[in-house]
Amino acid sequence: MRPVIPYVTAALLFGLGVYGVLRRRNAVLVLMAVELMLNAVNLILVTADTTVRAQLPHGGQVFALFVIVLAAAEIGVGLAIVLQLYRLRTTVAVDEVPLTERPEVER
Repeated sequence: MRPVIPYVTAALLFGLGVYGVLRRRNAVLVLMAVELMLNAVNLILVTADTTVRAQLPHGGQVFALFVIVLAAAEIGVGLAIVLQLYRLRTTVAVDEVPLTERPEVER
């Protein structure tokens, strides 16, 4: 069996996620795009587990479970950061987030 369809679907999902991370300005949509990329990796892991005979039984499914746990932790921390950013700045636009703190100049 040649698993072309899951690999192509995963590649399209990953490409859509990369596009979302690079082009979106809203932080929530960037987090959703990262979730798309993680789901594409899960699809590849499970497909490779079913097609490739490896020494580890169900190794791809175990790694997919770890990716799901990582995604849950990432979304929890990411949403907490986005909510705090919204409370401080009343916007969640990624372009308006200062990456460095400027020291106050006394006059």
